[in-house]
Amino acid sequence: MRGIIDRIEENYAVVELENRVMINIEKKKIPFSVKEGDVIIINNDNITIDKEETKKLKKEIEELTKDLWED
Repeated sequence: MRGIIDRIEENYAVVELENRVMINIEKKKIPFSVKEGDVIIINNDNITIDKEETKKLKKEIEELTKDLWED
């Protein structure tokens, strides 16, 4: 299952799953380097960052917002 880190709060990371459901994951269960916007793969208790998907998602967002800031 995949998810996107929506935000990080005190002891939890708020994650939006592929089915648009929001869940909380304890910070101690996620990789130390995770940050908002990262795509993660959740496989039982093993959580990893999907660097390629994160990169792809960030590029898509940049393309969508590019025209918003032009004069």
